Amino acid sequence: MRRILTLALLLAAISCAWGRTPSGQVVFRRGENGVHTYRIPAVVRTGSGVLLAFAEARHGSASDTGDIDLVVKRSVDGGKTWGEMITIWDDGANVCGNPAPVVDRRTGRVVLLATWNDGRDHEPAIHDRTSHDTRRVFCLYSDDEGLTWSEPEDITAQAKEPEWTWYATGPGHALQLRDGRLVVACDHGNFGGLSASHVIYSDDGGGNWKIGGVASVGNESTIVELPDGALMLNMRNNRGRDRGADDLFRHVALSRDRGLSFGPAYSDKSLVEPVCQASLINRSTRRRPSRVLYFSNPEHVSKRLNMTLRRSKDAGKTWKRVATLTEGPAAYSDLVILKGGDVGVLYEGGEKNPYEAIYFARIPHKCLR
Repeated sequence: MRRILTLALLLAAISCAWGRTPSGQVVFRRGENGVHTYRIPAVVRTGSGVLLAFAEARHGSASDTGDIDLVVKRSVDGGKTWGEMITIWDDGANVCGNPAPVVDRRTGRVVLLATWNDGRDHEPAIHDRTSHDTRRVFCLYSDDEGLTWSEPEDITAQAKEPEWTWYATGPGHALQLRDGRLVVACDHGNFGGLSASHVIYSDDGGGNWKIGGVASVGNESTIVELPDGALMLNMRNNRGRDRGADDLFRHVALSRDRGLSFGPAYSDKSLVEPVCQASLINRSTRRRPSRVLYFSNPEHVSKRLNMTLRRSKDAGKTWKRVATLTEGPAAYSDLVILKGGDVGVLYEGGEKNPYEAIYFARIPHKCLR
């Protein structure tokens, strides 16, 4: 019996260990389907358990602009295997990206927020208003768990202030509050290149949208609801090469009014980042949020590597590292809660650079205790 117990513990330890190369199943790989590079992962789980993995299919190069399509793959077995790529939105040589999906539990509809810009325009020109066009915001939806999608609807007038220049939805999954409100973490730019995070929300399942609270800092962001009803907005630090000792961490701001406003932002000194997108999710898959949160990002002060999963048992006050998916190159990620309490991580990674593939790793619940 002792030998059996020892062997069981050894196998458990092995199954919870990760190494220098990316772990998990490859969902999108560079060069697949003639696509130069896949980037910007997002993932959600439908009511029946289907997983939808979203990405940008960047044709021609890995650049943030150019011919970029929004695509998705489906998994019906918890992420073990993935179906063929489905193109959601292709607008020729223009950019269709920044997926921010959410499943409306009242209807089962998958609501997808995304952004568009002219493929000739780069972010600095959009900030400076010297671009051919600007960043626009769109909403799409699927009523058959990602198999087919609606035509994209331009909601820029509802979601973007006239003085804002750059705009990004998410990227990564959006949020549905316990009362049914849909909330999408976004960011925007102002003339001159300054940026800040904000949210948009819908009370009718994505039919109409309004601008919510604006944080004073940050850009790419992610949001959760806490047990007391507060919303926690977790933001990428938008300071670049001139980062000081206080700029090495994620920004956080709280809302006490369902996303209509946010209090002062602060730095979470437990969450180190190299200036990169991250993901945050509440463990609960039911309407009432729990105190357990998960957070993923490349845990390094200057380089995009070391994809790490952290857990908080006190609604984000303190954090503990529970898994390192790879010690090598890694960048953007998104989280999903799976059946039985396992955590799924959809993330960019590779052996030589972070953008070789997008992987899906399933972290067993026993590794998260």
